[in-house]
Amino acid sequence: MKFLHTSDWHLGRAFHRVNLLGAQAAFVDHLVETVREREVDAVLVAGDVYDRAVPPLPAVDLYDRALHRLADLGVPTVMISGNHDSARRLGVGAGLIDRAGIHLRTDPAGCADPVVLADVHGDVALYGLPYLEPALVKDEFGAETVSHEAVLGAAMDRIRADLAARPPGTRSIVLAHAFVTGGQASDSERDITVGGVEAVPASVFDGVDYAALGHLHGCQTINERVRYSGSPLAYSFSEVHHRKTMWLIELGAQGEIAGAERIDTPVPRALARLRGRLDDLLDDPAHAVHEDAWVEATLTDALRPDDPMARLAVRFPHTLSLAFDPEGREQEDGASYAQRLRGRSDQQIAEDFVAHVRGGGHANEAERAVLQGAFDDVRADDSRQETHR
Repeated sequence: MKFLHTSDWHLGRAFHRVNLLGAQAAFVDHLVETVREREVDAVLVAGDVYDRAVPPLPAVDLYDRALHRLADLGVPTVMISGNHDSARRLGVGAGLIDRAGIHLRTDPAGCADPVVLADVHGDVALYGLPYLEPALVKDEFGAETVSHEAVLGAAMDRIRADLAARPPGTRSIVLAHAFVTGGQASDSERDITVGGVEAVPASVFDGVDYAALGHLHGCQTINERVRYSGSPLAYSFSEVHHRKTMWLIELGAQGEIAGAERIDTPVPRALARLRGRLDDLLDDPAHAVHEDAWVEATLTDALRPDDPMARLAVRFPHTLSLAFDPEGREQEDGASYAQRLRGRSDQQIAEDFVAHVRGGGHANEAERAVLQGAFDDVRADDSRQETHR
């Protein structure tokens, strides 16, 4: 049985100031055509369908058209909500839509209620595990602590219990939206750290044949049975080296991974990160290959040049980001401010601020606990407010 695994569409998101709706529509076209041409048995969408809880109407329209087209193909689609989605909004009408073969799994309480497909080798149970905000679902799952590992582990225990009650040989797939240990993050994912910890071990998914993951935007293999599809488009310059794809997974008769193929998605425009003095960027023939790319330029001139963006745009008309890091300027650890922030969590940035206003030293254990508690409370409060809107 063949499954097309994708995630993190982020419909409605822009790339800097560039509207990506046309590129997202091209991706949907490509997805539908791939399902048709490769005779896919089911589509798996592992969360973050939208970029925000209340998406713009053009994004909702694109989502609506995508669902209709997938339903028209007669190929089942299983879709979960991610941390960017409003689970309640995405799940509206799920019972009715289910009859059309579009299975929306947005309620954590229903994670052990699978979509069951069958082929000549027997049943395949598809479990949709939406993004779990630990503070909101701890009681639902009876988790011992407010952590991603605790709530995911408790949810997977329910799934394994349901699977154990099914006929012997039933194969299984789980869709989940989480940060799994070993995954490589980029700048465009929203921080989901809780209690100072964001990652969960891959072993939490033991007992199922394949875990189709969402959240991280780079396509990656944690192990043979645990994979991220990544986002279909680049959403930050940190993804300049990403190859954007979907996974075409073939599940064998005994639940083995009989095939795992990366299907490339359409690239609206290449990305380029350029660094150097302005005159060198404008004159160096080696940069000719980037003239039609979306460009992030970091200028290293000792003195800030006049009208740099306009001058860059003559050669690189799609320059979207401009930063300055003058040569010879002393920086902490030799890095620019932007470089020091890159890849750091909200908690780490806040601790740096405490050290800065103090004039040195580090945040102590009590201060770190207060900061982490504040971040956890704000995140949980945001989720509660979204739930009750």
